Amino acid sequence: MTARILIVDDAPSATRLMAAKLAAEYYQVSEVHDGQAALDRAHDWQPDIILLDVMMPGMDGYETCRRLKTSDATMHIPVVMITALGRADERVRGLEAGADDFLVKPVNFETLYARLKPLVRLKRLLDEWRMRGATARALGLQGAALVLPSVAGARALVVDDDDATAHAAIVALQADGIITTRARTVAETTMMLAAMPFDLVVLSLSMASGDPLRLASELRANEATQAVPLLLIADKETKDKLLRGFDLGANDWLVRPLDPNELRARVRNQIRRKFYQDRLHADLDSALEMALTDPLTGCYNQRYLNRHLAGLLAPRPGQGNVGRVSLLMIDVDHFKAVNDRFGHPEGDLALRAIADTLRARVRAFDAIARYGGEEFAVVMPGTLPPEALVAAERLRSAIENLDFRAADGSKVALTISIGVAHTGAQPISADALVRQADAALYAAKRAGRNQVSQAII
Repeated sequence: MTARILIVDDAPSATRLMAAKLAAEYYQVSEVHDGQAALDRAHDWQPDIILLDVMMPGMDGYETCRRLKTSDATMHIPVVMITALGRADERVRGLEAGADDFLVKPVNFETLYARLKPLVRLKRLLDEWRMRGATARALGLQGAALVLPSVAGARALVVDDDDATAHAAIVALQADGIITTRARTVAETTMMLAAMPFDLVVLSLSMASGDPLRLASELRANEATQAVPLLLIADKETKDKLLRGFDLGANDWLVRPLDPNELRARVRNQIRRKFYQDRLHADLDSALEMALTDPLTGCYNQRYLNRHLAGLLAPRPGQGNVGRVSLLMIDVDHFKAVNDRFGHPEGDLALRAIADTLRARVRAFDAIARYGGEEFAVVMPGTLPPEALVAAERLRSAIENLDFRAADGSKVALTISIGVAHTGAQPISADALVRQADAALYAAKRAGRNQVSQAII
């Protein structure tokens, strides 16, 4: 897995050694030697990882990290702080500045390579969501910039059969308002994860029962838990297990004896990152929904309908066309007169009422779309022609009997004309089926409106 790595260290010899090691692993490397240069280079080059020395003249690594993490352009870039100091309070200070990890000089490169992989995977995922989010914002489909929330109220699952370690972890996490649950076995963990969602799993690699690495693998393979941050706790003697855990997709680690402040800092970072990912994902889902939904009626729009219909009609190898599909094209009769008499706001309310009435009278798996203006379409998979005609007549009758009143209390007479087309024994394209339904719709309108007409195949 290649990536772009920015090394920030005021000692040229240290940067040259690290650059050579990383280049040998096929990483692309850039070097700078002070905090301000790091900020500028990170902004312009957009690396995948920043390896940041703590002890630098002028702007030290802590301040540099804080500025990176408060800039919209660089806050998503993982930062690994590196220092000659190995005290727990130094690690906590770095983590609270926003660092994603903290390594001690001399750097163990095997450990560094293991730590880089999950951070690069995360960065690529965030890049993709940020790109889509930026596109959505440019189209006016998304709200304000993300503000990371408090971790209070988040749910964490501590998996450990050692009472003392589990209790220490739970007390530390509860100090930040994190709702913490404990599991003692692999089976109990699986049951709890199936019963409720969690924002973090803290997993001990020293459990006497079961295989915690296999559990880690299952968490990453399961769609419901593959995005949940996984923090490993290990003894100093179990380095090989830690490295294997990172290969399986773990996000962070700690060694015993646990320092409660470092645990809290690492947990906060992981949970906030998950909240960040969840928010980006939700924004993307919302943007996609808005891009495919008519804002006035809440029905799908023409873009969605065309793609959906094309997907239903696409031939499958060895299967021909996929089942029967009926398409209803619906036009509100003389709708211009409604707008002219009552005004466009009342006309909009009438369209909403029509859409709600149609939606309430089709099946859950039928797709209803506002095709444009006062025209709607309904795609009905698995429907034979007689069934589609009955459904169309049901919709026509419901609109004719709709009691819609204008703001002055007067009743507004609303009717619709419907054209119905069906797939037959021969394959047909989505465009061709739409043309047939349109032709049937115009036949219904020419025949006097407020009626159903079927396409002639």
